[in-house]
Amino acid sequence: MAREQHPRGRGPRPGRWARTVAYALAVLLASTALVLSGPATAPASAAVDDDTVRANALCTGRLVKTVRFRTGELRVYKNARYACAVTLAKSPGPRRAMAVTLQSRGGRAVVDRGNFTHRAGPLSAYAHNRCVRATGSVSGVGGATGWILC
Repeated sequence: MAREQHPRGRGPRPGRWARTVAYALAVLLASTALVLSGPATAPASAAVDDDTVRANALCTGRLVKTVRFRTGELRVYKNARYACAVTLAKSPGPRRAMAVTLQSRGGRAVVDRGNFTHRAGPLSAYAHNRCVRATGSVSGVGGATGWILC
């Protein structure tokens, strides 16, 4: 019995076994690359209480707006295409209600709300040539940016 020819005449068509092995090898290589790259976190010896270090590690881009309120602060970052927002508690501690919302003009708001110890977010939204607004709160006290980056 002759093997089936490749549709474009390039020799025999690869069998099911060869495709399965190739797929398994691709999955193995991809998962190994993810494991070796590891999470992008600071070493344990770094000062994790420093709000600037924590927020900069969470959002890429430049800091464009900081809104401080009694129980924490809202930070908004911007890179070439995306805006990122994070709410940080003034004093990390027990779990309490926190929220952060980010919306680009013409788009739906992205929300992270729950009981957290030190931050809500980060959230990102497409903001290339668009205004954005963000709100943040910690324990019911919060602040908002209004429309920025217009």
